[in-house]
Amino acid sequence: MLMKEYTPEYLEHIAGVISNRDEETARKELAKLHPADIAELYRDLDLEQAEFLFRLLDADQAADVLMELDEDDRHKLLSAMSSEDIAKQVIDHLDTDDAVDIIQELDEEDRDEILSHIDDVEQAGDIIDLLKYDEDTAGGLMGTEMIVVNENWSMPQCVQEMRKQAEDLDDIYYVYVVDNDYRLRGVFPLKKMITHPSVSKIKHVMELDPVSVKTDTPVDELTLDFEKYDLVAMPVVDSIGRLVGQITVDDVMDEAREQSERDYQLASGLSGDIESNDTMFHQTKARLPWLLIGMLGGIGNSLILGHFESGFAVNPAMALFIPLIGGTGGNVGIQSSAIIVQGLANGSLDIKSSTKQLFKELGVGLLNACIISLLVLVYNIFALGPTQVTTVAVSLSLFAVVVFASIFGTFVPLTLERFRIDPALATGPFISITNDIIGMVIYMSISSALIAAFGTSI
Repeated sequence: MLMKEYTPEYLEHIAGVISNRDEETARKELAKLHPADIAELYRDLDLEQAEFLFRLLDADQAADVLMELDEDDRHKLLSAMSSEDIAKQVIDHLDTDDAVDIIQELDEEDRDEILSHIDDVEQAGDIIDLLKYDEDTAGGLMGTEMIVVNENWSMPQCVQEMRKQAEDLDDIYYVYVVDNDYRLRGVFPLKKMITHPSVSKIKHVMELDPVSVKTDTPVDELTLDFEKYDLVAMPVVDSIGRLVGQITVDDVMDEAREQSERDYQLASGLSGDIESNDTMFHQTKARLPWLLIGMLGGIGNSLILGHFESGFAVNPAMALFIPLIGGTGGNVGIQSSAIIVQGLANGSLDIKSSTKQLFKELGVGLLNACIISLLVLVYNIFALGPTQVTTVAVSLSLFAVVVFASIFGTFVPLTLERFRIDPALATGPFISITNDIIGMVIYMSISSALIAAFGTSI
């Protein structure tokens, strides 16, 4: 099925169908679309129009569409439904992991009421159990729908049980093998069912020691494991090795995408999760804090420059290179921090090797500092003359600023990671503002010291 592209003409057509309350035509249009495409269509409609189309979907399709929507859009549709309707028309048609995601977005009072309307007591119990786990861990991400067989079963018994369990599943990723105490022992490859139809017990053909995670494993580690082992699903076990659930790759990718978006927004100076279609108040609330911090940084810079006002009076050429010093320091710091944050995110950098990384970045900083300061020195010799204090001051300041920014940009995210604070904070305005201020202090101090020692000429 090809992804649907919505032209202005098509959207106008749908709007006309809705305004005419033409349910038959609307159902035909919806039948052609994938749940993800319907969710995309909802983003181009107002709430009343979306509600009209949503009521025309069958239960399974409606549940799938809800999971494809953004949290805000999903909340709008759910708020128009009663607790009983949510339970019977939505929750009953979702896997437990998706059901938990929706219930977690609701108020605690609404959660209890919805759970009370679920007819399947076993499903309700599974949802309650999953709600106990932190949503940023494997337990909070897993579902309980999976095929499980006992290692002591024969092949005919195994096939019979697999058929029975598969009736309630939409997708089958792996068949997990457990012992009598429900501890995970292995994975049963479906190929073995064909090649070994008469095997006495499943344990003789199962693959031992499958990759698994414990319920308290952070989501960040899950993403790395899925990528490392090329998995489409992963079993989840408790502290004593009992199988409790399964995580699928789509859930991990969704979480990784959300984490990536959060990190990008943090690095861009946004203090909250925002979208382009959010209200002006919501966007302002998320964007203003770092802007105010940047303003304070600018005021700090002005105070520093004011303190060295006499130096500008003696040597006005100093002012020409303020943007160069500030911009170079900020750029170097952001580069260094971005490399560290990327390494921490993809697992290529361990916090235990932080000292080694600091020395490596020091070497890189020294090399970059030598090249940059030398190029600026050559430029200033021709532009200002070799005997001007500013010629030497700018080069020495650039050297010091680049080295400092390299070390600072490495040290900050490593420190944040050590204290379990999102290191993405270090890749944005924080580094830029800090390096700008410290860069000014370095530049003004070196320039003033040289002027005090030699005057305006050496």
